[in-house]
Formats: sequence, C-alpha cells, structure tokens
Amino acid sequence: DSKVMPLKARMEALDLITSTCDFCISEASVEEIDEINILHASMLAMKRAVEGLRATPQLALVDGNRAPKLNCASQTIVKGDSRSLSIAAASVLAKQHRDALMKELDLAEPQFGWKQNKGYPTLAHRNAIVEHGISRHHRRSFAPIRHICEQEQKPTP
Repeated sequence: DSKVMPLKARMEALDLITSTCDFCISEASVEEIDEINILHASMLAMKRAVEGLRATPQLALVDGNRAPKLNCASQTIVKGDSRSLSIAAASVLAKQHRDALMKELDLAEPQFGWKQNKGYPTLAHRNAIVEHGISRHHRRSFAPIRHICEQEQKPTP
C-alpha cells in the first residue's frame, strides 16, 4: 500500500516505474467531482488514464469492485494494491502525484496546510476553512464543505 510505504521506498519504486512502464496519470477536476460525484469522477479519471497510454492494453486491472467502461477488457480486484504489482505501481504513481499537487497547493494557499494534511479534513484544516473560508480547491459536494456552504446561505436571525 503506497500510503504506508516509507517515502524513500516509494521514491525508489517511482523511479523504477517511470523508467520502465508506460503510464498515464489523469485527474478529474473539483467541478467534475461536484457535478457527477466522486465515484463517477474516479471512473472518468481512470478512463482518461487508459486512453492516455501509448498502446491500448489488453486488460486493465482496477483496484476495487467497480470498473469504468474502457476501450479494453477490465478486471476488478478488491484490495488490488496488495494483490497486483500493476495496481500497486499505479498506487505509487497516484500517491506521489497527489502529494506533489498538495505541495503546490500549499505554496499557493499555505493557510490551509495542504502539505501536511494532503487534502484530508484534519481538525487543523477544518479550522482553517472556518477562519479563511472555502477555496476553489474544496469540493462543495463533500459533506463538511457542503454543510459550511449551507450555513453561509441561511439568513441570520
């Protein structure tokens, strides 16, 4: 699991993966997530990643129990990052990419502590949202953010 791998091991794995594998990292925007929900946005990002490969794979292995509609066959594997080297490699790529994005966000908006919380709603991050407001990088469909938006729209007595 890339989330529990020590950074040094993850960086070594990343070097090996990027130097020997065809890969494509794709994303879904905050707006897409809010519009179609996190699950469908994840499926969209996976579809984009497969379509971004140099060659169409014969089979796409997908971590979990749902796969997007792809231009190739697919197989889901629950807990795939611990059962498939290909899924584990994709997990390393995704983790490093996300961490890099969080560091960039932290430079632009240090008040939210993106580098430390990696976008997860820690107490410090939630407190920063209350103090500084919601940024364009916060998903309005995420329950804690949605709740803040709803509170801001209520008229004060």
